[in-house]
Amino acid sequence: MSKQNVGILLLRVGLGIMFVVVHGLPKLLGGPERWKAVGSAMSNLGIHFAPAAWGFAAAMAEFGGGILLILGLFTRFASASMAFVMLVATTQYLAKGEPLLRASHPIEVGVALVALAIMGAGAYSLDRRLGKA
Repeated sequence: MSKQNVGILLLRVGLGIMFVVVHGLPKLLGGPERWKAVGSAMSNLGIHFAPAAWGFAAAMAEFGGGILLILGLFTRFASASMAFVMLVATTQYLAKGEPLLRASHPIEVGVALVALAIMGAGAYSLDRRLGKA
């Protein structure tokens, strides 16, 4: 049992649970109004159409991506998708003139997600079990 693989497992499961319960599920249950509010952050990247669709996509990336992280399935894809959501969240904070301290949470989580996208799921994962690592 390698310490690195245990660390990757802990990182995946911890982030995954938080994304499912704290971020993704509330956004999904918030419905179209919440999706539109979340998706409007894409305007910071010059994308002004279909904010509800973008918000729903962000909610699914967080909820579904969190589940995939917990399972260690399609970990690189899930992590990259979730990291993009964190990038958009960061731009939203900064575009509003919020201090860097306020934007630090999505930046820190985004860095962890990029690291997972690079490292992959580790030995204790469905990716490894199915030969996708």
